[in-house]
Amino acid sequence: MYTQALNTREAIGPVEDPEHEARFQARVDGEEKVEPNDWMPEAYRRLLVRQISQHAHSEIVGMLPEGNWITRAPTLRRKAALLAKVQDEGGHGLYLYAAAETLDVSREELVEQLLAGKAKYSSIFNYPTLTWADIGAVGWLVDGAAIMNQIPLCRCSYGPYARAMIRICKEESFHQRQGYEIILTLSRGTAEQKAMAQGALNRWWWPSLMMFGPSDKESQHSDKSMRWKVKRFSNDELRQKFVDATVPQGLYLGLTFPDPELRFDEASGHWAFGAIDFDELRQVIAGNGPCNHERMKARRKAHDDGAWVREAALAYAEKRRSRRDTARAA
Repeated sequence: MYTQALNTREAIGPVEDPEHEARFQARVDGEEKVEPNDWMPEAYRRLLVRQISQHAHSEIVGMLPEGNWITRAPTLRRKAALLAKVQDEGGHGLYLYAAAETLDVSREELVEQLLAGKAKYSSIFNYPTLTWADIGAVGWLVDGAAIMNQIPLCRCSYGPYARAMIRICKEESFHQRQGYEIILTLSRGTAEQKAMAQGALNRWWWPSLMMFGPSDKESQHSDKSMRWKVKRFSNDELRQKFVDATVPQGLYLGLTFPDPELRFDEASGHWAFGAIDFDELRQVIAGNGPCNHERMKARRKAHDDGAWVREAALAYAEKRRSRRDTARAA
């Protein structure tokens, strides 16, 4: 979608300059897209590299908990749908790595940071999928939270990221519907199947709320992200939107949310919910979640096992280049 060849920066260096920053902010305030060749503050570039790379890493690592269920899905139709979804997630990762490459960083560098434990991915993928109902909950809740986060990114101030998000959001909407349909089917099934759906909701509800990050007063990057229109809504605003949209869906299914403080507040028109255990979020981000080590072990193994493919592709590309150069010389 995008290549580093497009990313030849203007002669203006990365040194922060008040005059250039003022012009840059005026462009952002005027809803003009920032493109790879445009001057941008170095802090803006770093923020985008961090966010886009973490997003890409999350898509790739997120294939693991669902890929584990492809062979165990209950029907052929379910297998085919889940396989297509996992393939979509791999594609999303590639789109996002390509968008990040327009910011003077290589995909190899970003992947190395992930494998070395220097880069983060979404905490949600460090939880296990214990039953088939968990796959439904991942689609309904996790992808639902992702959509709430990602739709505003289609209006992100950085053009390559915004354009990549348009297709990603369209595909994520199918993933969310697929997950909800799984939970709906289980909820209307036998008592045992409904219990599976309830168990999955119990396991995934709070981690899904944590996906939006820490509260606004603790968020380290929200102010700059909002000012530069990388983000359009704060963490707490997005979390509230997700709760307001999701609770009625769960009640329609006849399920009970694992929050005794959950209630509809007539005064505000929103669903009020209990306190989130942000200590758990910090522990998972720090590498102490249920599946952190398992996820990284799987990613490192896949990277090592695929080394021969990368080497063969590079050798083939070099061979073609050499033949082309020889033909031109003749």
